[in-house]
Amino acid sequence: MAVDVILGLQWGDEGKGKIVDFLANKYQLVCRFQGGPNAGHTLKIEGKKFVLHTIPSGIFRENIINVIGNGVVIDPITLEKEINKLSETGISFLDRLYVAKKAHLILPTHRYLDAASEASKGKHKIGSTLKGIGPTYMDKTGRNGLRVGDIYESSFNSKYKSLRDKHLALLRQYPPIDFDLEGEEEKWFASLNQLKQLKAIDCEYFVNKAIKEGKQILAEGAQGSMLDIDFGTYPFVTSSNTITSGVCSGLGIAPQQIREVIGITKAYCTRVGGGPFPTELFDGDGQKLGEIGMEFGATTGRPRRCGWIDIPQLKYTLMINGVTQIVLTKLDVMDHFEEVKIGSKYSIDGEETGELPYDLMTKEITPVYTPFKGWNKDMAGTSDYDKLPDLAKDYVTKIEELLEMPIKYISTGPERKSLIVRE
Repeated sequence: MAVDVILGLQWGDEGKGKIVDFLANKYQLVCRFQGGPNAGHTLKIEGKKFVLHTIPSGIFRENIINVIGNGVVIDPITLEKEINKLSETGISFLDRLYVAKKAHLILPTHRYLDAASEASKGKHKIGSTLKGIGPTYMDKTGRNGLRVGDIYESSFNSKYKSLRDKHLALLRQYPPIDFDLEGEEEKWFASLNQLKQLKAIDCEYFVNKAIKEGKQILAEGAQGSMLDIDFGTYPFVTSSNTITSGVCSGLGIAPQQIREVIGITKAYCTRVGGGPFPTELFDGDGQKLGEIGMEFGATTGRPRRCGWIDIPQLKYTLMINGVTQIVLTKLDVMDHFEEVKIGSKYSIDGEETGELPYDLMTKEITPVYTPFKGWNKDMAGTSDYDKLPDLAKDYVTKIEELLEMPIKYISTGPERKSLIVRE
């Protein structure tokens, strides 16, 4: 077994990028296995902020190969912008960036469809990032999609036109919206030149060869487990499998190759867009969490909804992912609260439970909270667990007790060094 997995345990935005970057030196390959430019992995290195949407978060570490797996959907325009931004830093990375030939492409008309569909829903919007993710995965499962490998084929232009025409026919069922298709197509075809400069690979052979050679591999997930198409808060989910099982289909490896599953959770909870959120706060504490935590979507810029940490939800995602290590991020955001709370159980129809119901939308869920006195001490940047305030350690210990699993890493700030490693 040579593949470790890192993924989010909540609704995304848990701080995966920083943790991947921190751990990357232990690996020879870092591989994204699902999602697309709807992801935004934020890293802060030497005071500079970077947001990665498609490129794996191991790109800042020299000599590490980064793979965009076949489970990822790629917008060549977004990828080109990302590459250009990284090139400005002086980092040498193009010879270390590989892309799966079987990864599907996001066309301009996929984004057009996404925007038109979401606009037509009115107040019933699901909170799409409007990046064309859903329509692209629909074409993938509908066996109509275009893949990276197709751009090298003589039939590419005819395949593109056929899919574009299909999309334009579908668009006639929606009210018209503003979308400069001609301009977006021009940018899209120009961006293919950059995509062709990357090393296109047969991902399944490439990764399995690396495993056979004894290389250590980190599989990087996007979004969060509660956005999984099968096990998330459907229909307010993304279009891919964000959980551990997605690694196998997203990279082309067998289940027995997976070793550690590193699950990341914030010390509180957030969510972007619509959908159920049992511990959401609508008071000053929720606003304070958002302000101190700078809770704005890295991809959309939308303010995130904030609430207390949710134990039933976390126990659910620990179970379905087979998590072996827990990372707790943003503990420092809670430094200056008079009281903090843990959502330890749910009350549904007058009965307490630690399990999630089939559909969180159709049940009236009242969280049962365990309150804690706030520590009111600044611990931002702390890298020594013993130096945490006792009340903060009590909070961490209670979470471990409720989850029945120790927390190995605790992040106390956005920088690489602001991380407690507990052996």
